[in-house]
Amino acid sequence: MHWFRRSVIVLHRYLGIPLSFLFVIWFVSGIAMIYVGGMPTLSQQRKLERLPELDLATVRLRAADAAARADWRGPAVTTLVTVLGRPAYRFAAGATAVTVFADTGELLEDIDVETARAVAARFLDVPLAQVRYDRTVEEPDQWTLVMSRELPLYKLAVDDGAGTEVYVSPSKADVQLVTSTRTRTLAWIATIPHWFYITPLRTNQPLWYWTVVAASGLGCVLALLGLVLGFTQFRKSKPFRLSASIPYRGFLRWHYLLGAVFGVFTLTWVFSGLLSMEPFGWSNSEGLTLRRDALTGGPLELERFPAVDALAWAAVLDGRVLKELELKRIQDEPYYLARYTAAAAAHDPKRERLHQPYYVYGRGEPANLLVAAATMQPRREPFSVESLLERLRAAAPDARIVAHDLLTEYDSYYYSRAGQAPLPVLRVKFDDPEQTWVYVDPEMSQVLARISRASRVERWLYNGLHSLDFGFWYDKRPLWDIGMIALSLGALAASVLGLWLGLKRVRRDAIRIANAARR
Repeated sequence: MHWFRRSVIVLHRYLGIPLSFLFVIWFVSGIAMIYVGGMPTLSQQRKLERLPELDLATVRLRAADAAARADWRGPAVTTLVTVLGRPAYRFAAGATAVTVFADTGELLEDIDVETARAVAARFLDVPLAQVRYDRTVEEPDQWTLVMSRELPLYKLAVDDGAGTEVYVSPSKADVQLVTSTRTRTLAWIATIPHWFYITPLRTNQPLWYWTVVAASGLGCVLALLGLVLGFTQFRKSKPFRLSASIPYRGFLRWHYLLGAVFGVFTLTWVFSGLLSMEPFGWSNSEGLTLRRDALTGGPLELERFPAVDALAWAAVLDGRVLKELELKRIQDEPYYLARYTAAAAAHDPKRERLHQPYYVYGRGEPANLLVAAATMQPRREPFSVESLLERLRAAAPDARIVAHDLLTEYDSYYYSRAGQAPLPVLRVKFDDPEQTWVYVDPEMSQVLARISRASRVERWLYNGLHSLDFGFWYDKRPLWDIGMIALSLGALAASVLGLWLGLKRVRRDAIRIANAARR
C-alpha cells in the first residue's frame, strides 16, 4: 500500500506543476464566460436592424427571372434584400452565393475597397471619413476563425473611440462581422484562453483538437489522483479530531482540504470539457435520417412566386419596416417569410449553450411574418399536427412514431434560458435503433432538432456537468450564478495553491540539482 500511495503522490505532484497553471486559466476564464459568451459575432437580429428598409416599389424582376439572369439552376436559399441601397435577390447554397439586382437584373460584382468603406459607414451610421481600410483578410485571423467560408473579407477600422473593426464581404457587399475593443478584450479574457482559440493553433484543426483532448485527459487524471489522495492520506484518530487526521500543514493543508471538497467538481468539469470534443467519435450518431424535403415537399419552385406587388405588401405589413423577404416552400406551397423591424437591437442576443451535442435551429430569430405567395394572405394559424406527423411518417417509413406531444414549455433537451427557442414545439419520438426525438416548429413547419439517444446522454454528461444546467435552478438567476461562481472559486483556490506549491517544489529541486552539480 505504501508504494501505491507514494506513486500517486509523485504523479499528482509533478503532473500538477504544469496542469495547475492550466486549471487556473480554465476556472478564471470559465467564470468570465458565464457573462461574456463566445467569440464576437454579428447576430441576424442586429444585422437586420442595421439594414435599410427594403424598397419593393423598385423591384422589377421576378425571382425566377433573376435566377435565369444568374444562370442559377440548383437548390438555394433565396432572399430579397437590400444590397448597396438597391433591392436584390440572393441565391445561396453552402459557401456559394450569387446576387442579382432586382431593379435592373445586373449581377453583383466584387466591390472595391471604397465601396466597402461606404457599406461599413452606412451600416454603423458614421461618417465615411471615419472608416479606413486596414487590410484584406484572405486567411482566418483571430476573429474570423469560424468564417473561413466567407473569406476573403475587407477589414476596416472605424475611428469612433470604441476601437470598432468591421469585416465586409467583397462578393456579397455586406457586413459579416463587427468587433470592438471591448468585445475583443472580453474574448481574450474568456473564450480564447478557455477554448485554446489562438489563431496558429486553431487554424490547424488536428493539432488544436488533440491539444485540447490531451490537456483535458491529463487534467482528468490529475483531478482523479487528487481525490484518491484525499482518501489515502486521511488518517483516523481516536478520539476523532480533523486537525490530527490531516497530515499536512500550511498551504499544503489548505490545498488538501480544498481539493477534497471541490475536487469532485474539478473532475466533472474537466471530464465534461473533454467530452465536448467528442473524442473517438463516441457520440457521433445523428439518429434518424429524414429526407430534406420531409416538410417542404420538394425543392423551391421560383416560378410559383409572382411579381412583387408593393401595394399589396404595404397592406400586409401594416406599418412594419420590412428588411428582408425569404422565399420558401412549405408543405408544397410557396410562402414568403417577411422579416421586419420589431425593436432596436442595441446588443446581440447572448448565445446560449455554446457547445451542445445537437443543433437547435430557429433560435434568436427576428420578428417575422409568413405570407402565402399565391394569395398574399398572412398565415395566422400554425400548421396542423396531423399534417406534420403525416409528412414525418412518409419521410421515415422504416421507423414508427411511438409518441408525440405539442409542448408549450421547454423540456430537458429542447430549452433556452432566454426563451430564444420557438414555442410551442411538436416533439415526436421514433422507435428507430437510435430512439430519435424530432422537434418540429408548427408555425414554420420545419425541423428544429433531431436528438438521438447518444446525444441525450451527452447532453447530461456535457451540459449537465459542465454548466450545471439542471432544471431545478438553471433558469433561476442569480441563484445559478452564485452556485457556479462559488464552486469555481473553490476549485480555483485549490488550483492556485497547487500551482504555488508546484513552483516551490521546482525551485527547491532546481537548487538541489545545482548544488549537487557544484559538488
